[in-house]
Formats: sequence, structure tokens, C-alpha cells
Amino acid sequence: MYKIAVVGDYDSIYGFATLGLSICPVRNREEIRDRLRSLAEEDYGIIYITEAAAAEVSDELEMYREKTLPAIIQIPGVSGNTGAGVENVKKTVEQAVGSDILFGGVS
Repeated sequence: MYKIAVVGDYDSIYGFATLGLSICPVRNREEIRDRLRSLAEEDYGIIYITEAAAAEVSDELEMYREKTLPAIIQIPGVSGNTGAGVENVKKTVEQAVGSDILFGGVS
């Protein structure tokens, strides 16, 4: 069975521990990159990452975009929602179905 982790600044992710998720507080780009790599090598099927942390390692996230596992999903942090998470989900769905699900246009 796959596990679920949450990566980001402590204030944004500590509440997820009450849901039984593994929390991985990080402070800088190097810690984020190292943590993502180690989680991907373990049995983690889903990794939630705060939008702020994802922005720090966007090049690293590209490596996982075409892979089935782990699914890396951006979530807002305590600093607010930048819209990056929703935009990434929209792009992924658009690729999968060939159409913009919000506006009904064909790509």
C-alpha cells in the first residue's frame, strides 16, 4: 500500500499529521529537492507540496511529471493560494482529455 506525504514549511503542513499523513517540513531548496527524491524512492504514491516549495524546485518537479508514481500535487500554504496548483491540475487534465475543462475549448 502506498503512503502519502506532505512537503512544505512547517506552519503550512503540521495539521496534516492529524490525518495520518507523513509531514516533511523543509526550509530551503536543497532540503525540498532531497526530500522529494527520498520520498519518490520510497513507497509514496502521493506527495502534496506547498505551492511555495514547488516554486523553489520547479525543475525537479518536471522529472516527475511524466511518471505515474508518485503523483505530486501542489497545495496552498499558509501564505495563501497562488493558483499554481489549480493551473497544474488543469494542464494535466487538458493533456489527458485534449480539452480545456473550464472553458470547453479544444487544444
